[in-house]
Amino acid sequence: VREVIETVKQVTGREFRVEERDRRPGDAPILVGSSEKARRVLGWSPKYPEVKEIVGHAWQWHQKRHGK
Repeated sequence: VREVIETVKQVTGREFRVEERDRRPGDAPILVGSSEKARRVLGWSPKYPEVKEIVGHAWQWHQKRHGK
């Protein structure tokens, strides 16, 4: 999550406050995203494999839809 937040700040050029809280009961201590199993089992690969590409594409869509 921290990586995504920092990438959003970098791509958008905007600063914003982030409030971190303690994990809730049942929350995973770490989250790792990978499309490797889908690639291996299904032969699928993401159009945008890197977080920066995903955020950049989403930001471009947002700007077109809602203006700068």
